Amino acid sequence: MSNMTKSLAVFSGSTYPEFAKEVARCLGVELGKVQLEKFANGEIYARYLETVRGADVFIVQSISGDVNESLMELLIMIDAAKRASARTVHAVVTHYAYARQDRKAAAREPITAKLVANLLTTAGIDSIITMDLHQGQIQGFFDVPVNHLSALWTLAEHIKTKDLDADNMVVVSPDLGRAKAAKKMSNIIGCEMAILHKERPKHNQAEVTALIGDVEGKVCILNDDMIDTGGSVVAAVKTLKAKGAKSVYVTCTHPVFSGSALERLNDPDITEVIVANTIPVDEENAGKVHVISVAPLFARAIQNVFGNTSISEMFDPNFAL
Repeated sequence: MSNMTKSLAVFSGSTYPEFAKEVARCLGVELGKVQLEKFANGEIYARYLETVRGADVFIVQSISGDVNESLMELLIMIDAAKRASARTVHAVVTHYAYARQDRKAAAREPITAKLVANLLTTAGIDSIITMDLHQGQIQGFFDVPVNHLSALWTLAEHIKTKDLDADNMVVVSPDLGRAKAAKKMSNIIGCEMAILHKERPKHNQAEVTALIGDVEGKVCILNDDMIDTGGSVVAAVKTLKAKGAKSVYVTCTHPVFSGSALERLNDPDITEVIVANTIPVDEENAGKVHVISVAPLFARAIQNVFGNTSISEMFDPNFAL
């Protein structure tokens, strides 16, 4: 057996085992066996069915679906691995839930992004590997290393395969907070960028109030970190089309797709919705949604963390999967 097989152990939570299997295949290892059950009252039970003593354990979990249950399951799996004498335990969190509440925007509000970081750290992780946090400063909420991956280059490379005229394209940020990421994507594609300004009168409702930049007659690439109900996306698309956009492609890392989001995204003004597979998507009934895999990117990160080598090359726009 190779040193990797003896020392590296990859396990999956119950939220998205298909993704974990793909990561394991990319690493050339077998996915570890773990028993995940529930007691009659809903409490979660976890037991590793193979030894993890002295191993570097990587637990792959998307905190999605029932976010509270998937988060609790991850915490329990971390605790079980620590108590089974794993050498190190790493949380591979494809989607980091509760990230939208990353500051106090009003009095008497929680900062749930920090709370979740505290819970994971207290459970015993040695590091976390995650992707496209809602805000980059969430990395500072952890007192352990954070390997913050991005799907930007994967999404941008997919757009480039469509042979669209870069001189007639514009990457659009849905709000001011996403402007830096939109600029990165526009640099990769080699096109211009624009910025929408939106306001939220209440949760899961957005109103676009302004557009900075020229989109008339151009192919727009609307990029966001996540799509929840789809309301913000449709409002942004309608604004772009009203301003004369030729067509609109939507890209995002995390396809949360709550409620009737998929139905909304079948809007005739949307050409295609391109998402990463950080959250399970029913592709057979996904309509205009096209899913691309970031499992190789996570596998490379796991391999480099395990081998104590740099992952900085993975943040380079020229990095090829």
